[in-house]
Amino acid sequence: MVKTTLIALFSLVLALYSCTKEVHIDIPGYEAQVVVDGRIETGGFPIVLLSRSQDLYSPALLSAYVASFITDATVSVSDGTTTVTLDYVAVSSLPIESQKTVAEMLRAELSDVQAVPLYVYSTTNPDMLGVVGKTYTLTIVDQGKTLSGSTTLAPPVALDTLTWIPESPDSIYGYCKAKLTDPAGQSNAYKWEMKVITDTGNGPKDNIFRSSSSPYFSDQFFDGLTLDFETRYTVKDTTYPSGYKRDFKINDYVVIKMSRVDDAVYDYYERREAQKGSNGNPFATPVNIPCNISGALGIWAGISPWYDTLYCVP
Repeated sequence: MVKTTLIALFSLVLALYSCTKEVHIDIPGYEAQVVVDGRIETGGFPIVLLSRSQDLYSPALLSAYVASFITDATVSVSDGTTTVTLDYVAVSSLPIESQKTVAEMLRAELSDVQAVPLYVYSTTNPDMLGVVGKTYTLTIVDQGKTLSGSTTLAPPVALDTLTWIPESPDSIYGYCKAKLTDPAGQSNAYKWEMKVITDTGNGPKDNIFRSSSSPYFSDQFFDGLTLDFETRYTVKDTTYPSGYKRDFKINDYVVIKMSRVDDAVYDYYERREAQKGSNGNPFATPVNIPCNISGALGIWAGISPWYDTLYCVP
């Protein structure tokens, strides 16, 4: 009986082995692409960071990252009437507001951006300050290839109300409550940022705007409706008691920056955050990140902000 069983198992293994086939998969060679991180805001100068994408299997070294920056492209921006060629300049030589924008784009502290030898494509030509209602076309000529994309600075949408709500009647900590009436019959997308400008004795608490990991939202589900929402500080204040570390403190001054963006900008950032959130999950649905620049990766983003200052008192 044992002998018969062994013969049967051996026959099965032999049959399975004879049915196998060696499979060769040809993986296409890696081809670097231009990566664009560009922005123009109402009242601000255009800022463009250019780099080349890196091979997934290349060493993750700082030197490789620095070497990926593109330094010799020809970059220009047109508003349909005027075209300005951007200069490749050190961030530290830009106007302070442009330096702050770079820090916000990189989610870095302003002092860190000022301390490193970081270069971007930009200009101080007043003809290229962002204006609401205009469409700006970015053109990049790199290694004989021309890449281009456009973005529009749409009219901003103001909040109806902005209020500080204490956690309890006698609490000195609280959150921000806002009310937004979305214009009906049109596609609107927004970005929410804030900075606390309360004087700490060494200047304001924040010198750049800060945002959550997902600061973009659209009116897909509330077109034409009034939306009430709550928000807290995006950075934990470790000096505050447990449970209040993201609250605003009584007598704080908080600048709210509520920006309108076009659909292409919203789609890019919304899907990019979705991809980051699913990173490493083998069961996640693959996310294709859209791009508004032909022939490249990344985004050319128009940001049209509205500002208000909240004084945190009951």
